[in-house]
Amino acid sequence: MADHTVTLDTSTSPAGISYSDNFNVAVPFIDRHLAEGRGTRVIIRQHGGGTVTYAELAENVNRAGNALTGLGLGPGERLLMMVKDAPEFFYAFWGAIKAGIIPVPLNTLLRAKDYAYMIDNSEAAGIVYSAEFAGEVEPAIEAAAHKPAVILKAAGDGDSLLGQMAGASADLDPVAAKPDDDCFWLYSSGSTGSPKGVVHAHKDMVVTSQYYGVETIGIGEKDVCFSAAKLFFAYGLGNGMTFPLWSGCEAVLFDGAPTPDAMHEVIETHKPSVYFAVPTLYAAQLRAMDEREPDLSSLRACISAGEALPPDLLKRWTDATGFTILDGIGTTEILHIFLSNRDGDFKPGASGKTVPGYEGRIVDDDGNEVPDGETGSLMIRGDSLLKQYWRNPEKTAAALQGGWMYTGDTYYKDEDGFFFCCGRSDDMLKVGGIWCSPVEIEAKLVEHPKVMEAAVVGRADDEELIKPEAFIVLNDAGDASDALTGELLEHCKSGLARYKYPRWFNFVDELPKTATGKIQRFKLRDG
Repeated sequence: MADHTVTLDTSTSPAGISYSDNFNVAVPFIDRHLAEGRGTRVIIRQHGGGTVTYAELAENVNRAGNALTGLGLGPGERLLMMVKDAPEFFYAFWGAIKAGIIPVPLNTLLRAKDYAYMIDNSEAAGIVYSAEFAGEVEPAIEAAAHKPAVILKAAGDGDSLLGQMAGASADLDPVAAKPDDDCFWLYSSGSTGSPKGVVHAHKDMVVTSQYYGVETIGIGEKDVCFSAAKLFFAYGLGNGMTFPLWSGCEAVLFDGAPTPDAMHEVIETHKPSVYFAVPTLYAAQLRAMDEREPDLSSLRACISAGEALPPDLLKRWTDATGFTILDGIGTTEILHIFLSNRDGDFKPGASGKTVPGYEGRIVDDDGNEVPDGETGSLMIRGDSLLKQYWRNPEKTAAALQGGWMYTGDTYYKDEDGFFFCCGRSDDMLKVGGIWCSPVEIEAKLVEHPKVMEAAVVGRADDEELIKPEAFIVLNDAGDASDALTGELLEHCKSGLARYKYPRWFNFVDELPKTATGKIQRFKLRDG
């Protein structure tokens, strides 16, 4: 087998994937398309901007890799990326990988103290950032104890990555690597505490792109992918970059805030066929449709992840658009979605069945698999699991056991093989001695026509007994009243076991969330 190649055996399901011994993943994702005749085809379509062809991408990836090495970055060193969804994200990410440098995309919504922590934790040799984020990035660089040697803006006049690329060679040989070598990092979103550096291997993007992108969603050369979720975290990285690159299709990039009107404008302008979003955004888009009905006719698939999709939201979206939202669950540690509903094979409220190439099981506190219908800890096995948490052997050992990973989520599986989320294991409530899922209560609350979002946590009552407390975002904040509280109470009592209804109702403007859309219930508990 030639260097840097992937071989697929599509006669089996899932497809068998094998790699050459010398394998730098930038070759099959970037260089392969030139050999296969896609050089003149568009890969990136920037909303409000221009286009980039596969040939232009390959050239700019090489220039970026050479620019970074020319500035002194070497194999194995970390390059932190606070870069917006734009072509320069692709150039920096793949240029670094091809040159043996480890790119580390960071959440562009973070604050200076978060960036300072990650600069110190990663001991990064370089930073590349979009000018829009200078107000948080530059103070972080000043505050960090570790001082990266290379600091570049991604674009613009002066000393920028694009500026350095202009004078760099357009030829770059890929650095030798093994399929299991360190390739890139992502930082966990910190839904339960401080972010952790998640180390991924060269092969991992192949696994997710083939098993989820191709074999689950059916992404092919004729598709156009648009992700409301940004490139800086695992969900968006697959949706908006690796899936299109793997399948040879187009990616639409939007660098602004994902508001409902903006999403509708992008869809109407660029006609994507596959749309990726999170439940909160789908709910907001439905509200916007009350004012104007967008043209969504180009879509063939709507995907959701980040937080469990309430059945009522699924029904309302389908009624309004005619499309089913295919809900799934993924994690930074497993890189993308590993449980998913499929077209023609879905259940409202379920995360779906295991994606090809992955196995799932639900275990009790002793690690024993529980019968169908019983709740327990979700464990996943597959070929895209993280190698380790950076410099955190205790967390690594706790999460990875015998090739399986504890996801930290409580689930149950039904007799048809569908997995149902009950929330983060730390979020489960014990009410009256009985375990209770916050997700179930939240799903009941959002069935009410005046409720857009809800989060439920445990709170001790006057007798120090734990009871559910609800935090609610209304479609119209002006509807908040004691009368509505009584209405919601009766709504819950009529559809839930009596012990599960919320004892307290709080009307709030927004819920605390991670970048991936997961509700940070611990912030509500600690409130």
